[in-house]
Amino acid sequence: MNENEFAELAAGAALGALSPDDQQRYHAALVANPEWQRIADADAAVAAMLAEGVAPVAPPADLRSSLLARIATTPQNGEVFVEPAAAAGSAREPDSEEGDDQASTESSHRPAVGGETGAKAPARRLRVLFALAACLALLVGVGVGTVALNDYLNRPASVVALQEIQSADDAQQASVELADGGTATAHWSASVGEAVLVADGIATLPDDQDYELWFVRGDQPISAGVFEAEDGEATALLSGDMHEGDVIAVTIEQAGGSPDGSPTTDPVIAIPTA
Repeated sequence: MNENEFAELAAGAALGALSPDDQQRYHAALVANPEWQRIADADAAVAAMLAEGVAPVAPPADLRSSLLARIATTPQNGEVFVEPAAAAGSAREPDSEEGDDQASTESSHRPAVGGETGAKAPARRLRVLFALAACLALLVGVGVGTVALNDYLNRPASVVALQEIQSADDAQQASVELADGGTATAHWSASVGEAVLVADGIATLPDDQDYELWFVRGDQPISAGVFEAEDGEATALLSGDMHEGDVIAVTIEQAGGSPDGSPTTDPVIAIPTA
């Protein structure tokens, strides 16, 4: 057995699809050629990856009965049977015992069609299917990786800023409890030059309203943009420069923010940063 022939058997072994005879040939080849273990290990790893990447699916209700019916009509000794050609059957004399005996003798001593090559055909098919499955797994993996990379590259600006702030040496934060039991936390960093508000348990507003952010500097409120809450959560990047001692506040305004640049309602969030 050469290495290519062993690779065909290794694919079948990884898939659990070898006949008893091929299983014996496979193990004997491994004993005789221990350096081929790398092929078996690689195929086993790919088979495991395929198994992990496929979601469980309930088998059809008629699977057992159809398999039993197929088994009942399938030879179990591994031989390959070929129906005699119609022309050959018509050429034989029906009443010729000698002809029948000769045909029977020839048939009993004739090797299976294709000899050893015929026996290897299923293994070759397994190797091809195995290679296709491995390629598919690679493409799926690349696809998943591409989605993950795309998600990373397209993170919202507020999430990017929050991660930069949290990674900064001068990162600071302050939190307050909301009236409905939620929490609002302001994150900021002078070196990053950004401030982000993270709210959990904040109410979702109707379509004609938005939350508006403010830097309250002394008695002067300065608009820092609007945001929406989704499923009780929000992460919002404040626009503009934050100064030391600013209070970060949030009011409920009409959609798009206050029309005159000043708060029109009392703050629902007010977080001192000093």
